[in-house]
Parts: sequence; C-alpha cells; structure tokens
Amino acid sequence: RRSVQAKDDETVVFSWIEYPSKEIRDAANHKIMTDSRMQAMGEQMPFDGKRMIFGGFDTIVDEDSSGTAGYTDGFVVPVPSEKKADYLALAQRMAGKFKEYGAVRVLEAWGDDVPNGEVTDYWRAVQAQDGEEVVYSYIQWPDKATRDAGWARMMAADPEQSTPMPFDGKRMFWGGFRPILDTAAE
Repeated sequence: RRSVQAKDDETVVFSWIEYPSKEIRDAANHKIMTDSRMQAMGEQMPFDGKRMIFGGFDTIVDEDSSGTAGYTDGFVVPVPSEKKADYLALAQRMAGKFKEYGAVRVLEAWGDDVPNGEVTDYWRAVQAQDGEEVVYSYIQWPDKATRDAGWARMMAADPEQSTPMPFDGKRMFWGGFRPILDTAAE
C-alpha cells in the first residue's frame, strides 16, 4: 500500500500483461499511447496514474502447470546485479517447492525497462540502491485456501529460512490478490 501511496479508501491492484517479446510490447505501447480513444479518456481514469508503478521485465523462471489460477501472490524485490545467478538458482528451487505445494504457476522476471516515475516507481518502492535491479515475481494458486496451505507447508519446511537470500528481504514488498480480470481464460 505504501509503495503506491494508497489512501484508506483505495484498493491496490496488481496486474501484468505478457508479451512474446520486448519489441512486440514496445509496438503495442506505442499503439496504445497514440490511440485517440486513450487520449479521449484523459482525466476519466478510475485511478491516479501518477501513482501507478510499471515497468518491463525479462522472464528468468516460468514454471507453469496450466492450472486455473484463482489467487495470486505478487512480489517485488531489489537484487544486487552481481547476485543474479544466485537469485536464479534460488528462484528455480523455490518454484519447484511452490509447485509441489499446489501453485499452478511461478514466474520470476528480472528488470529490463523499469522507469523512474514522477511520484512512485519500483525503484523507490523497494529502496533500490546503486548496483541493484528490480525483480518482479508472482505465484498463482488455484485458490486462496491452497495458497494458505502451501505457504504453511513452506514455512514448516524451513521455519528459520536457513537458505541465504541473495537480496535484502526487508525491502521486498508483496501481497495476495484475487483476480478481477483474466483474459488468458477467455
């Protein structure tokens, strides 16, 4: 909530759009930004766009079992650039555990086009320092009950989190989200 300066009467929305490549993403963004319908919307947006955090990320882990997602955990964390290989190894191992505990998809993505915002952005949200990159991740579960049970099993398996983390977990932000729109299911 703090990363987007959410007010008491606001709900945080976590969303993403997947493209086959950065080039296709860039072309789509250009079309959207030059579309007269978007420009006509002007100030009618149902949210404060200056507080929206966005960026482009290159997928480094994508474990998908093609199950139906009914609940999503989203994460953003700063990772030192020189620890990318360590982070990747940890992400691959954890993805396997999450899948074992019921997740239908685990995705980890390394920052590739993460702009600075006027009011909020990923960099400020995770207090990124020089030499760090922003990582965007999500875990999809069939439902919240499976997610809660999966996390309980994860914490019981390693309650002290003895695995050294290649990032500062105190600057990670995360949350759980119920879907309001899923075009992949259409």
